Amino acid sequence: MSKEPTSSILLQAGTMLGLSSLKFPPVVKTEINLVLVLVTVLGFWTRLRNLSYPRAVVFDEVYYGQFVSLYMKRVFFVDESGPPLGHMILAFGAYLGGFDGNFPWNRIGAEYPSSMSVWGLRLLPAVCGALCVPLAYLLQLELGSSHYAALGASLLILMENSLIVQSRFMLLESVLIFFQLLSFFSYWRFYNASNSCSRYLWLIVAASSCAGAVGVKYVGVFTYLLLLGIASVHTWQLIGQRAVSHLRVFVECGCRAVCLVVLPVLLYVLCFYVHLTVLRHSGPHDQLMSSAFQASLEGGLSRITRGQPLEVAYGSQVTLRSSASQTIPCWLHSHKANYPIRYEDGRGSSHQQQVTCYPFKDVNNWWIIKDPGRQELVVNTPPRPVRHGDVIQLLHGMTSRFLNSHDVAAPMSPHAQEVSGYIDFNVSMVMQNLWRVDISNREAESEVWKTIVSDVRLVHVNTSAALKLSGGTLPEWGFGQLEVVADRVSRAHHSSLVWNVEEHRYGTSHEQKEREVELHSPTHIDVHPNISFLSKFIELQRKMLTVKQEESEHKYSSCPLEWISMTTNIVYWLHHSTNAQIHLIGNLVSWSMANLSLAAYQLLALWYLLRRRRAIRDITEASWCQFQRVGVVCVGGWLVNFLPFFLMENTLFLYHYLPAYTFLLQLLPAVLEHAHTHLLSGKSQHRAGCVSAFAGLCSVYLCYKSFSPLTYGSPELSANQLQALRWQPSWDILYRRP
Repeated sequence: MSKEPTSSILLQAGTMLGLSSLKFPPVVKTEINLVLVLVTVLGFWTRLRNLSYPRAVVFDEVYYGQFVSLYMKRVFFVDESGPPLGHMILAFGAYLGGFDGNFPWNRIGAEYPSSMSVWGLRLLPAVCGALCVPLAYLLQLELGSSHYAALGASLLILMENSLIVQSRFMLLESVLIFFQLLSFFSYWRFYNASNSCSRYLWLIVAASSCAGAVGVKYVGVFTYLLLLGIASVHTWQLIGQRAVSHLRVFVECGCRAVCLVVLPVLLYVLCFYVHLTVLRHSGPHDQLMSSAFQASLEGGLSRITRGQPLEVAYGSQVTLRSSASQTIPCWLHSHKANYPIRYEDGRGSSHQQQVTCYPFKDVNNWWIIKDPGRQELVVNTPPRPVRHGDVIQLLHGMTSRFLNSHDVAAPMSPHAQEVSGYIDFNVSMVMQNLWRVDISNREAESEVWKTIVSDVRLVHVNTSAALKLSGGTLPEWGFGQLEVVADRVSRAHHSSLVWNVEEHRYGTSHEQKEREVELHSPTHIDVHPNISFLSKFIELQRKMLTVKQEESEHKYSSCPLEWISMTTNIVYWLHHSTNAQIHLIGNLVSWSMANLSLAAYQLLALWYLLRRRRAIRDITEASWCQFQRVGVVCVGGWLVNFLPFFLMENTLFLYHYLPAYTFLLQLLPAVLEHAHTHLLSGKSQHRAGCVSAFAGLCSVYLCYKSFSPLTYGSPELSANQLQALRWQPSWDILYRRP
């Protein structure tokens, strides 16, 4: 019996399994865009070469480096300028480089120690900046431009001196621009892809990139809103397509909503979850947060409050912190000083003991919770807890004066009542020292007043006015402390009316002298408030959005209108003994051409719109759609990243313009290609257009080359060479003459 060949058996088996169409051995074919590879390599070369130079702190590295150090040490901080993702990316690069967080970051120009990996600190921003070059190429292709226009866009990004400088240091603009370009490229790749489920991977990338842009800097939200608007228009158009089934429209809309709305929000929240999980130790910004938030951190307030009783009882000794202070915390306070008989405006006062809000820990911040119907000032066994709705007295621990209010105008807020420590002067001013406990975050009507956890309003029984931090500052006679009043008209849950017990002990001393000694001693009497991640997340958001940055004039600050013409620059680094220096200066040639392309696009758009209104079609419908697409992304991207700065009160610098400027650089080759394709006619005009575009690109290169010493800090230039680079009279270029 003859044996059948093995190959024949395998062929029959493959046929039975339906695999006859497959070839053996399997072969994978791929195409490599060598131009894309080339610009990518050049992008990495221009951003990463000699990355550790200079080995000194460069401009805002002194700012971001502090947060990186805090990340390395797991110490909590609040950066009111933006969310934490950018700091986390910088910290991850520092971690890869072995940085332990031990560097002072006290001045620009400070030398990094030889043991410190400067390359690691600057690596990830440089990588993001390098990836922007191929992303510019790919985005142009998705917008419908040719490979020539895509090459032009990538070369403009490649040779833009300002983008190179901003990418080569521990700064965040390159990371923000990377996420912005990636989000638009991914969305248009999704939109242009064939109808397959795999294309939603690109939508997920787009949504994740939007979340990344917002997570790096809050200005990224405008880019996200622009992309969301584009996606909404496309979805609306999809709904109107009668050829598409109802089920598919429903599924498409649902998937887009989940990807572009739900997913970015979840990723944004996840960013803060990682942030709050990593930063678990107490730090320099604790006092910006509530007592409950502080107590959830290791060290700091949690060390002070460890072992405190949770429930406030009659006889408890407490400090009351105001929830209203946004930047400076303060505690209810009194001291042995009276209000003046008359204020500067001639109004009279009660001349009783001052009650203020003091922004420092002090023994005079301690008060005793007293039952009005009993005399004892100690906690009974078992303790009698204070509940919502109870009427109490508050006795100042060091001076034994009751917290009092009456129908006398407050010193700085005449519309509100004065709050004082009552002194009996044997006049017709009776004591009014009863206060009702109103727990605003209670879950039950008989809820117990709890340390740190409870938000409490203290309502004056006689007048129904609530104890309030007014926000005013007392003059010299009040030692510059903050004014406390009783107000009848404030909103019920306004933060200025809310107080919480921060430090708490059960009082045991019957005599005043013993009590004073007890109040001076530290609290050793563990409270672990059950504060959820969501509560911490909401509180941190509120602080980041409401805490105002300290405004200060800076030598290199500028206004948005100066950015368009680049009449300003920034000295990032200056060698202490030579003329070597690094400046944030853009490529003036491409800067000027980008501005011209913006004006040209607007004029063309206006011309086409007027002509189309008259039913005149100068270009095909496909070309008109591509023209609109370029405008929405490039002009729209420029607008949403530029106009918001006119509304901001922060100190602004030239680098704030770089995200908007990047979109203008994308517009320039698209406008040139449109002019070449639709406005020029004849070979001679086309040839002249190509020569002009090539000459412009050469000019961009020459400008890049001329300013490279100020971009990379080397080679060192002479004073005359530096003076020759001062192309704008307003530029601040420093040099030492021999």
